[in-house]
Amino acid sequence: MGRPDSTQAPIPVWGEYDDGMQSSAAPPPYRLESSATFRPTPSRTNSHQKYAYERPSTTISSNSYDNASAASASSSLFELDAAEGSIPPPGDTRVTNDGRINIDLKSRLTKTLVKLVPEKNKESFEPSRRFTIYRGWSIRMNIVIQVVGSRGDVQPFVALGQELQKYGHRVRIATHNTFEDFVKKSNLEFYPIGGDPKELMAYMVKNPGLIPSMKSLREGDIRRKQVMIAEILDGCWKSCVDADIDSQEPFIADAIIANPPSFAHIHCAQALGVPLHLMFTMPWTSTRAFPHPLANFKVGEIDPALINYASYGIVEFLTWQGLGAVINKFRATLDLEPVPTTVGPALAEALEVPFTYCWSPALVPKPADWPSHIDVCGFFFRDPPPYEPPATIIKFLQAGPPPVYIGFGSIVLEDPAKMTSLILEAVQLCGVRAIISRGWSNLGDGLPDEAGDVLFIGDCDHEWLFQHVTAVVHHGGAGTAACGLKNACPTLVVPFFGDQPFWGDMIAEAGAGPRPIPHKMLSSQHLVDAIRICLAPDTKSAAQNISSQMAGEQGVKAAVQSFHANLPFEAMPCNVLHDLPAAWIYKKAPIRLSKLAAQILVNNGVISSNDLSNYETQTVHITNNRWDPITSTSSAGMSIITNMGRATTGILYDPYKELNRSKTEGTSDAAHNAATAGRMATAGAKGFGKFNMALFKGSIVDLPLAAAEGFRAVPKLYGEEVKDHGEVTNIQTGFGKAGKNFAFGMYDGFSDLFVRPYEDTKKDGALGFAKGLGKGVLGFTSKTASAAVGIVAYTGEGICKSIRHAVHSGNRRDIKARKMNEGAYLAQRSKLNEEVNGIINSFELLRSERGQVKT
Repeated sequence: MGRPDSTQAPIPVWGEYDDGMQSSAAPPPYRLESSATFRPTPSRTNSHQKYAYERPSTTISSNSYDNASAASASSSLFELDAAEGSIPPPGDTRVTNDGRINIDLKSRLTKTLVKLVPEKNKESFEPSRRFTIYRGWSIRMNIVIQVVGSRGDVQPFVALGQELQKYGHRVRIATHNTFEDFVKKSNLEFYPIGGDPKELMAYMVKNPGLIPSMKSLREGDIRRKQVMIAEILDGCWKSCVDADIDSQEPFIADAIIANPPSFAHIHCAQALGVPLHLMFTMPWTSTRAFPHPLANFKVGEIDPALINYASYGIVEFLTWQGLGAVINKFRATLDLEPVPTTVGPALAEALEVPFTYCWSPALVPKPADWPSHIDVCGFFFRDPPPYEPPATIIKFLQAGPPPVYIGFGSIVLEDPAKMTSLILEAVQLCGVRAIISRGWSNLGDGLPDEAGDVLFIGDCDHEWLFQHVTAVVHHGGAGTAACGLKNACPTLVVPFFGDQPFWGDMIAEAGAGPRPIPHKMLSSQHLVDAIRICLAPDTKSAAQNISSQMAGEQGVKAAVQSFHANLPFEAMPCNVLHDLPAAWIYKKAPIRLSKLAAQILVNNGVISSNDLSNYETQTVHITNNRWDPITSTSSAGMSIITNMGRATTGILYDPYKELNRSKTEGTSDAAHNAATAGRMATAGAKGFGKFNMALFKGSIVDLPLAAAEGFRAVPKLYGEEVKDHGEVTNIQTGFGKAGKNFAFGMYDGFSDLFVRPYEDTKKDGALGFAKGLGKGVLGFTSKTASAAVGIVAYTGEGICKSIRHAVHSGNRRDIKARKMNEGAYLAQRSKLNEEVNGIINSFELLRSERGQVKT
């Protein structure tokens, strides 16, 4: 896509600012050039042009702004206290007084950690799977779409849900209660997950950074947000398994689509064993092309591409510090093991969860280092609903030239009166007509709807209104930005948090508007200057160019294609009713059955419900990655000590909590006192049991397992690929992995003593022999050590997992009961009664073919 050159209208960059908004009388310096602009650096010469957006070395003070430092709702909801087993983030990290975080990447530690960034893939650009996997889709699924955010976050997924319905899917939108009417009017099923987006927006305006402000800490905002997130996590799980709130029609999700801030997605998918697909409007996957929008870095002399890549891991790490405890508590309710601190921050990337980005490739092309399971599909636009604009808007539009639209949607401002005054002054100075959206902040409160060249409006359909305005000024939400660009509107972004600065930067980089102005730096003079840039011919031309390219995109259709292309199609269909997804596996033969097919077979006495076990379409295994035996055993040792310490605290503190609870009940008779004493004794005994379990399991299983995995990973340090012996899920797989690891470890270890020196001698002569001998000795030591220790470690791991599977089975039993309930509901209303004999015959044929004959 063509980019404006430096000879076009100058783009201002906003200077220093106070914590409050500037008055119009003394605006901050209005500089026409900046050392902090994004510089597109072409690094590939193909149709998928890659841009490495570089930030120069800049020291950001507590009262200055950098576009990448604004943080999203997802990463600021939690108090970032030190989670158990956590390590400090790399580099020098400082929290500024407005909640932002500065990370000094010039420290020696960071320079060392940056070396761990994987080498750049030398291979060609990987096209997304929707371009390489062509398939029609015939399997009708229950799909839940989990969305946390404002209406602008929800609306694209409504469009997605409507498109998915065209394929016969049953689609449920799980989001905040306040959007119930909006979702239902779109003929989609709705499920409330809790959480108040208005309260969330107000919190984010006060705390735009990764770490909350001291004011929020003092006022108890953090604890309230943690409670809200716990509610959302629980609501997201219920949205996967609960019946429809209106019709009471049973529902068990066959697939999950989610935006990352919903947080429960991977864990719900793991508990159900169903596919997950993430979709979002801002970069969430590590890339060398541009940095994470939520981070503010002092780059120094390190390669900007490496810093860009590392920024994602650092931000994810900081986010996990607030999320880890809440998420692991949630996982416990699903009978899932806790996620280790070393794994949690990069879980989606490690599991290669399919990811679709909902922006136009005309604005931000897919980076060359994103693999095939990541896609950039285009903005999601719904079919415009019937809309009858108010007569006041029609009259205002007809009364003069096209106005400028100004509005901040669901943003909750701390001082809406000051913002209103600033906007009105700028409109007057600029000499333009303006439509101002009151929004959630109720701009213009107390003022008449119309006054001369200004019209205040309430809710209005952007898709209609933006066809009739000359430019738009808004907060930079992805949906609003997309709507403006679609209608060729030059755009000024006034960002508050999240992906808003990112979209402001991208729009400015494309020449379709001025640089974004942070809301705390906004003044009437700045607004005047920015509006004038929006109205410049070059800016209008750039906006029209983007609009023309977007006109050929079909983002929603492409996203549905991407979703289908990333599903495990071969593992999904029922072997009897091929247009339904499998939910069960028949225990006596490898036959996949849908909920409906299984229920028909049960109803006709062909099989028993006890013959069925839950079928996982896509199994999720979360493993603790190890690099070497030293760090692995030390990390495991620290975890053992931490668990023992926590258990010791429980021995003393849990009985005390029971005593306090009994005091609040206000009863002191003998029976009550005896019951209290019993509960106190039980609480202490549980703590003692946890202590013994931590000591026994830690020393017998966890420590040897860490050593075995650490030794097994050593060959990676000199570039050798390590064999994958599969995951340990029970006693059988534990014995199997122990045997494979022992056999291959011993064989490869002894082979290395001879093969390595021989191969390297052929390459480099005497020097090669020395290197090969070193690799051979190291390989022999590490592989044979892993083989020996693994006999105990993997066997013990299998035994522990089998015991845990037997003890923690409540959630699995509940899922099975809900599946049976939905199957009964479907069978009762099925139109396949005339085909029952055919279904039974098909099953009997499969059963005889696959090794189990009816008895």
